[in-house]
Amino acid sequence: MDELSAFKGAPRALKDYETELLKRADLVFTGGQSLYEAKRDQHRNIYAFPSSIDAAHFAQARASRSEPADQAGIPHPRMGFFGVIDERMDVELLDAVAAARPDWHLVMIGPVVKIDPAELPCRDNIHYLGGKTYTELPSYLTGWDVALLPFARNESTRFISPTKTPEYLAAGRAVVSTSIRDVVRPYGEQNLVHIADTPAEFIAAIESALSEDTALRMQKVDPFLAQTSWDETWGRMAELIDDVVTARRPSRKPAQPTMAASAARAGTFAPSS
Repeated sequence: MDELSAFKGAPRALKDYETELLKRADLVFTGGQSLYEAKRDQHRNIYAFPSSIDAAHFAQARASRSEPADQAGIPHPRMGFFGVIDERMDVELLDAVAAARPDWHLVMIGPVVKIDPAELPCRDNIHYLGGKTYTELPSYLTGWDVALLPFARNESTRFISPTKTPEYLAAGRAVVSTSIRDVVRPYGEQNLVHIADTPAEFIAAIESALSEDTALRMQKVDPFLAQTSWDETWGRMAELIDDVVTARRPSRKPAQPTMAASAARAGTFAPSS
């Protein structure tokens, strides 16, 4: 699912463990295309399964609904992010955007992990609301004007394939992301997501996203999302698993006929045992 050896504080032995695991595995799945490309020469039976989507769950955000109390009082326009806040977050970019546009409000949802919370930018227009449940996420998304993927470009993000990309899109939100490879391909290339890296570019991309025609965007988004779901992904994975299980199952030798059966075929009677 991730190149965990590149994460902050990863054990040095992790790569050795992975090599040993790949030797033992009959079948390997990767949670993204870039991770597949990095691992495909390390195993003979490996397949990419990028992030899928529970579209109906996140589509709830498209309907007007009451917002959670901790978000309802935050002014618009609102830009939101949900996910783990760790070394993958481009905190300098976040701070620069907030500083340049004090009229914009950045809503950050998720636990702070492996970094000191004191290192996070602290401004009146950045709102850290903590972790939320999967069930709650659509109620927060419904109040965002733009959804963000402000990931740093470093070793820990080199192979990530953010599941939140299709989740944001299914919620009907315009999306702005840094140039994470598995977001650029296919979302950026198909003009489903705005891609920008520097603060000036990111601000310009948000401005463009704010002026988008939502209905026109969704005419492109919905057919794209219809091509995948977790059920379809699991169905394809299960077929591959079944193939491996079938191949490993020992073939059964035909049962040796009993004396009675042989005698019956020969038209004679065998003595009783």
